[in-house]
Amino acid sequence: MSFTVPPAARSWIAVDADSHFPIQNLPFGMKGDGTLVTRVGDTLVSLPALAAEGLLPGQPGRYASLESLARSGGSAALSEVRRALYELIEASSPRLRDDAALREAACSPADDLHMALPMRPGAFLDFYSGIHHASNVGRMFRPEQPPLLPNYRHLPVGYNGRASSVVPSGVPVRRPKGQTKAPDADGPAFGPSRELDFELEMGFYLAEGCELGESIAVADAERHMAGMVIVNDWSARDVQRWEYQPLGPFLSKSFLTSVSPWLVTLDALEPFRVAGMAQEPEPLPHLRRGGDQIFDIRLEVRLQSARMTAPVTICTSNTKHLYWSMAQQLAHQTSNGTNVQVGDLYASGTISGEDEGTFGSLLELTWRGQSPIRLEETFEEREFLEDGDVVTMTAYALGDGFRVGFGEVTALVLPAKE
Repeated sequence: MSFTVPPAARSWIAVDADSHFPIQNLPFGMKGDGTLVTRVGDTLVSLPALAAEGLLPGQPGRYASLESLARSGGSAALSEVRRALYELIEASSPRLRDDAALREAACSPADDLHMALPMRPGAFLDFYSGIHHASNVGRMFRPEQPPLLPNYRHLPVGYNGRASSVVPSGVPVRRPKGQTKAPDADGPAFGPSRELDFELEMGFYLAEGCELGESIAVADAERHMAGMVIVNDWSARDVQRWEYQPLGPFLSKSFLTSVSPWLVTLDALEPFRVAGMAQEPEPLPHLRRGGDQIFDIRLEVRLQSARMTAPVTICTSNTKHLYWSMAQQLAHQTSNGTNVQVGDLYASGTISGEDEGTFGSLLELTWRGQSPIRLEETFEEREFLEDGDVVTMTAYALGDGFRVGFGEVTALVLPAKE
């Protein structure tokens, strides 16, 4: 049971034309005090307050968290609640609009808001589904070989990350320490990473899992998804370069992963489906896409140094550059019979375009530090991130007269601990 708000719909709650949160969005988020809310313009609407008045379907207890709402009926429960919310805040609906006491109890401004994670993941997985990023990395580190490894076009490459270090937007990232080895050194050294980097990614949370021994088919995978978020999966490139062979990332990735506060449902993103790039060779039957499983979502990265007065955009990209869809990622993850659970978080991998300025990491934007980017306001240069830098990512899909957005995920870089 899906529900997509009509494009022409409007709310009695004021919404700016460039807001990420028109009535067509109705995302889910958790305030820092543990209240499940949706957002319309710059107004938060409390789901427990509405449920206590019998204005939302089901018992009030299901609105204790987004996890509890998902467990009460999967993605269909989220669709059902979004429909009820729409009926309450649509422009002609008087029930909440004209009840001043209820409106005061349920609605609050989003100013200076502290938000928690939409869902606290029990598991975190990071894929490598941006083909242009994978190709760029291959050209940098394996110049004498084909840029993509032989398996890349046959399966969604990924690894299991660390859920305990997934944090909400606004939590600073402390420069990690690790082993690194300079090309001319006899052995490794331990200390702060000199090549701290961001990774522009999108992710999805699960609203429904599967039991051990079961698999989720590509055609059924989206039904298991609660919705999407922005993910900055920070990376220590110098640590990664030394540690990743033969088993892949470990300490270079596990120190922090930042997630945006608003979970945007696939219902809200339905109008922005696109076919995606052709997959050649055709994947094996259990991984073949059916229909349009890629979304047209615009992505942006802004950087502000400690000396700057305002951030500057250093990257723009789009989820259309993903080679493997979310449905294929989940189908691949469960194809061996592993069990997955409500709240599990999956990240796409770095999403880069084909041209300079669309690369989703400093590794690519500076081409491994060989071509530093210039910050015009202060004439600073960046090969990789420095202490005091603030990285902000944003994402939105552009409709006819509205946009469905994710807000921002932002973090300040702190020095390594002594």
